[in-house]
Amino acid sequence: MLKDMVSEHHEEDTRTHKVFAAIDEACREFDLPKPIWLDKNIREFQDHSRTKFYQDSFIEEIPFDYLDFHVIEED
Repeated sequence: MLKDMVSEHHEEDTRTHKVFAAIDEACREFDLPKPIWLDKNIREFQDHSRTKFYQDSFIEEIPFDYLDFHVIEED
């Protein structure tokens, strides 16, 4: 693991909006382009609340193998 972060979103909003906000925040924090959600990412995320964005999800070159993104929901 090169870097990690946790993003908390407590506002009243849809889960989808919170997920996109967290991705945006991570991309700003790590100075990355936003990944493209491919069909495989959507399926993985729907099934497991987790996905990995590989180079094929980015238009620009990334200096790592993949961006691992998952939701940790606490009650």
